[in-house]
Amino acid sequence: MGEASRNAGAVATAPLLGPDEPRPFEVANPTGASPVFLTCEHAGRRIPRALGDLGIARQEMDRHIAYDIGAEDLARRLSARLDAPLVLQPYSRLVVDCNRPPESPQCVPEVSDGTAIPANRGISPLAHRRRVEEVHTPFHGTVASLLDERRAAGQPALLVAVHSFTAELAAKPEPRPWHVGLLYNRDDRLARHLMAGLDVHASAYLSTFNEPYTVEDDSDFTIPVHGEKRGIPHVLLEVRNDEIATPKGRETWTEVLAAVIDHVLANQKGLL
Repeated sequence: MGEASRNAGAVATAPLLGPDEPRPFEVANPTGASPVFLTCEHAGRRIPRALGDLGIARQEMDRHIAYDIGAEDLARRLSARLDAPLVLQPYSRLVVDCNRPPESPQCVPEVSDGTAIPANRGISPLAHRRRVEEVHTPFHGTVASLLDERRAAGQPALLVAVHSFTAELAAKPEPRPWHVGLLYNRDDRLARHLMAGLDVHASAYLSTFNEPYTVEDDSDFTIPVHGEKRGIPHVLLEVRNDEIATPKGRETWTEVLAAVIDHVLANQKGLL
């Protein structure tokens, strides 16, 4: 074997995350008393040192393609306001998208909203597996363990995955006017309760079901795996990111959503 081949093999089998880099999950308020259980799959935009800059310009990491703008702080504020457990994922969705099934082409995207990701193009099965095993699997293993603990303790759970979306895609420049979307697939219980709360506490905002995305088995992970398979009420919450791009906006939406969720908890027939 030549020197180049040996070096390539060493890189391919080396750990993705260095020992001094953050774990692929963070648990905030793990003993929170609320039945609400929060996740934030696209909280961060870190790139492991081993992957350099993914071959993209620095400013691309400020766009929605790298992370869900405003979602991390919104999720943390909701966790504190509601006394709810929260599991966050600090690495960029361009490294590995923790809301995609590992077999999905978008789990390690080669292109995102018109931007090519050179480091992801033609990625080997081994390199793909390494990203899944070191980021995706530990994150979802933590979510599963905490939900298992709640079930074993007889604690109810309402799963809310916190996301944000951009008002207009670069690759498809059509306005996305909604302020908040409530996404689900087979089970609409929590989404319907939340919409009723939005009608009461946030009627000035444009709320909708299953926009700007839909939840499907082959394109989503958290809701199908942790919500539907467990039979617990769930929703993927999408807030338009220009609404939560500033601390003031996130404070406003924390209070709006907390009031809506409090409304749901007070009128929870058929949920818990």
